[in-house]
Amino acid sequence: MPPEDPFQQHTLDYSPWHFWRDAGPGAKAAQLTLQRDLAELRDFTFGEQCFVSTLASVQNEHLRLGDRSYVAAGAYLSGSLDTGRDCTINAYAVVRGEIRLGDGVRIGAHTSILAFNHTFADPDTEVFRQPTFSLGITVGDDVWIGSHVVILDGVTVGSRAVLAAGAVVGGNPARVLKWRVPQQVTARGDLTTALTTFADRTREQAGTILDRSWDAEAGLFADRPGVAATVRAQCDAVEVADLLLGRAPDQLPAEEQIRRLRGWQDPATGLVPEWGTGAPGTDLLGGAESYHVLCVGYALDLLGSSFPAPIAIPPATELVARIRALPWNGRAWHGGAAIDTLGTALLWNLRNGRALRDGTVEALVGWLHLNADPRTGMWGNGVPDTGQMEIVNGFYRASRGTFAQFGLPVPHPERVIDTVLAHVRDARFFTPDRQNACNVLDVAHPLWLTRHTGHRAAEVTEVAERLLRDALRNWADGAGFSFQARHGTPGLQGTEMWLAIVWLLADLAGVSPALGYRPRGVHRPEPAGDLTALDPAPVRRL
Repeated sequence: MPPEDPFQQHTLDYSPWHFWRDAGPGAKAAQLTLQRDLAELRDFTFGEQCFVSTLASVQNEHLRLGDRSYVAAGAYLSGSLDTGRDCTINAYAVVRGEIRLGDGVRIGAHTSILAFNHTFADPDTEVFRQPTFSLGITVGDDVWIGSHVVILDGVTVGSRAVLAAGAVVGGNPARVLKWRVPQQVTARGDLTTALTTFADRTREQAGTILDRSWDAEAGLFADRPGVAATVRAQCDAVEVADLLLGRAPDQLPAEEQIRRLRGWQDPATGLVPEWGTGAPGTDLLGGAESYHVLCVGYALDLLGSSFPAPIAIPPATELVARIRALPWNGRAWHGGAAIDTLGTALLWNLRNGRALRDGTVEALVGWLHLNADPRTGMWGNGVPDTGQMEIVNGFYRASRGTFAQFGLPVPHPERVIDTVLAHVRDARFFTPDRQNACNVLDVAHPLWLTRHTGHRAAEVTEVAERLLRDALRNWADGAGFSFQARHGTPGLQGTEMWLAIVWLLADLAGVSPALGYRPRGVHRPEPAGDLTALDPAPVRRL
């Protein structure tokens, strides 16, 4: 066998598109070994006939290369990169941050795609010491990016685009010279088509998804195969079936599902304990059963029923002290969750004609108005380790169970939008591989709740479209969504939450009619009750 030409190997490092045709057996074996080693060491995935030059600097936390995609010598990659098939990152290109490339994207030499930036809000701190954020960059299919192009954070490049050499896309936008193809479909049209396809697929697979989580022997739903049945899983099944099928799950007659859900409520406290935990808790604001007030109550509502017993609510004389004692500093999500449970307990008691203790509504709504931080529009303080996550997530829970659920205007809505838009730039939580249903829902719902202000509307739409495109990629056929966007096992909880998230984001982007469904349960957009009907004067004065 003749020796392999070393100059050919170096040539293929810089011109990798012919590697699998021209390289020798030894070089091909070494490349496959490199890819296997990288996949074991890091969150890397390689398609068929990919190539990564050993002369490139590949520092990604997450990397997925589609079939026949290449990284040439001298390229510098970091952050999170997902590519479709037949993508090439040529010599000395810089691709950093949260980047998503479609199929057939070719990136010229010395081009920089930079999906991150430094904040510079603090004039007393040097810029390089201030935190970075990422809005992400998305490039569609069949895109040619010339040499020495610069694409800045937050840009979406549509399919079939050609970016001329030297173009700067972002703060100094590229000028359209001509269209390669007739412009018949807008970006919004593309998104509408994607949503329609997604909705059709989810409806076709709804029965399979519910069957997958149904334990026929126990006669109960589990969140996913291999785990124990829970109270929440029964409720998530009802919500998923209502969203996608418009009826109760077929696995059990609706009357039997109602009988079970109603029968699990403790008549003394009104709470619903988890199975196998013994006696039910007694603390509405801090017990493990608190979320059951939401999920069981709304599941019964979707099935045309309600709780048989009232839910015990603390009297107004102690309620303010209890709310004030919640962990708003550093653990605002827990405070918000308690408020959500309290507001929902009020809803079910009002729906069932139960008398409320004098001053309960005023104590709850009044405290929230008086204690909303005018700088953030939210309650509590964040912590350095998680930035604004706690207060944003806590705001979602607290506002969902009160202002949203009863149709009341939130205090400081523009500041809410400012806080959410700053938070959604945090790459620790919002790169595609780090998103989860809780964190995305907790930005989507506040933006939807405050959309009437029109404040920073273009930015809100951009964020909604970006997160929506990310979400649509995470559907697993026949299984649904996992709670963690790109990790974990799909289950009923993730499916229920992400279906609601998709609707909220689609509505913010103006394309929700394409889905053909609208949440009616825990994450319903419309108010579920009216506190002003109880005693309108005090509420209107707030």
